[in-house]
Amino acid sequence: DQKTPLGWPKNGVPNRPQGPYYCSAGPENNFGRAVTDALYRACLYAGLEISGTNGEVMPGQQEYQVGPCIGIDAGDQLFMSRYILQRVCEEFQVYCSLHPKPITEGDWNGAGMHTNVSTKTMREAGGIEAIKTAIYKLGAKHQEHIAVYGEGNELRLSGAFETASIDEFTFGVANRGASVRIGRDTEDDGCGYFEDRRPSSNADPYLVTGKIMATIMEDVDVPVIKPLDRSEA
Repeated sequence: DQKTPLGWPKNGVPNRPQGPYYCSAGPENNFGRAVTDALYRACLYAGLEISGTNGEVMPGQQEYQVGPCIGIDAGDQLFMSRYILQRVCEEFQVYCSLHPKPITEGDWNGAGMHTNVSTKTMREAGGIEAIKTAIYKLGAKHQEHIAVYGEGNELRLSGAFETASIDEFTFGVANRGASVRIGRDTEDDGCGYFEDRRPSSNADPYLVTGKIMATIMEDVDVPVIKPLDRSEA
């Protein structure tokens, strides 16, 4: 009916809150695994760099990851994967929504197109400093990025449900409530990648990746941003 998520009672809500559905197993927890498993196999057959799937926080919500990809190939591959997803959904006669906040009533997570970013310099020894510099540049143009990061994102980026506020730019280590997250492994290694958590699930990957690269490659001085406290992660 394009309204009731998989696993939800019609005209009702699940009898358990969020928690057991994330990366879950079992018919009482995971709804839609057959769809994403079929998507995974079809994407591999098509030669896409699909790298994983998992059940997400909200019941009936599924995630998949594409990459690593170089440059514009990220947009190409994600768009092709979305087409394949629609064809797979035909086979299962289910409707897939890319809306970033399909359920607005109650305590349910939205959906993002979290974007992992790394350059050669960031992956080399001491690359953490290049990562931080890039993050500061992203912070200086926060609203410019929000403008191209998808429709309906104001419903999702509320500062709750593992999101940062749409009105404020933040970053932190292993912090899902930040606009941009640095992974613990990247901090420990002193190099690696960062994750921009702001793009919505319906975002145009060409606009997102193009805007990120245009911003972080600018030769400009920007203010340093203090990271969120680790205890708040």
